[in-house]
Amino acid sequence: MIYTGQLNEFIRLEEITPNNGHLLNEKIKEGLSIIWAVEELYLQVDGITTILKENEIIFITEYHNVVITKVQKVRLIRFNRAFYCILDHDSEVGCKGVLFFGAAHLAKIEIPILEFEKFETLWKMFVIEMQSKDELKSEMLQMMLKRMLILCIRIYKEQTELVDFDKQQFDLVREYNYLVEVHFRTKHQVADYATLLHKSPKTLSNVFKKIGKKTPLQIIQDRIMLEAVRLLGYTDKSIKEIAYEVGYEDIQTFSRFFKKIEGISPSEFKKGR
Repeated sequence: MIYTGQLNEFIRLEEITPNNGHLLNEKIKEGLSIIWAVEELYLQVDGITTILKENEIIFITEYHNVVITKVQKVRLIRFNRAFYCILDHDSEVGCKGVLFFGAAHLAKIEIPILEFEKFETLWKMFVIEMQSKDELKSEMLQMMLKRMLILCIRIYKEQTELVDFDKQQFDLVREYNYLVEVHFRTKHQVADYATLLHKSPKTLSNVFKKIGKKTPLQIIQDRIMLEAVRLLGYTDKSIKEIAYEVGYEDIQTFSRFFKKIEGISPSEFKKGR
């Protein structure tokens, strides 16, 4: 089921089975996808094998390279920026830099048993609205999508222990992740982002230390590496071109960085693909 508006607004709602699994690989400009595994789903995201268990959800942007290995039953919500811009409406749902555009981070949640009925009901309402034909269809579909995103961000915060953060700390983490996504090609130091956020590098380090997973610098490096791996694996660009594209003036510096993180040189990595 697809809705398209006069201004190129787009939203797709589908139940995916082996018969229409190709829809998961569909690319739309400025597209975001919510992939809900009703039954176990096997896929690769940017070359990394991922298994989604029953009632797990991941959040994909147009920049992810997704290859479906095995699909049984999946629910898909895919929409473009013209339909609902999570950047312009960040204050409404607060998922920028967490569910979507989280630098190298791929967000995933598991629907809790106590929340399952909410998701089922919302999906059914979504389907009903997709089939309606009145002039309020677009607004109603936006409301359904916003409700879905709010439910997901609440669960994500609980399941990643971010619920213990106060709003300022949580928003700082989100904004940092988003800024890295936007500027990783040109800004490689934590101090660069601290300046953009009007914070000190030490403040950023202290906030991320509370999460206990990655440092601010690791987030930058992971995002650079993710892009480098994507370009090496999915394009015919030379290593010199790729180095320049992720912000390195010379191939030697890029190669040292790549080998330090990945354990092999870019050329060895490319040969092994």
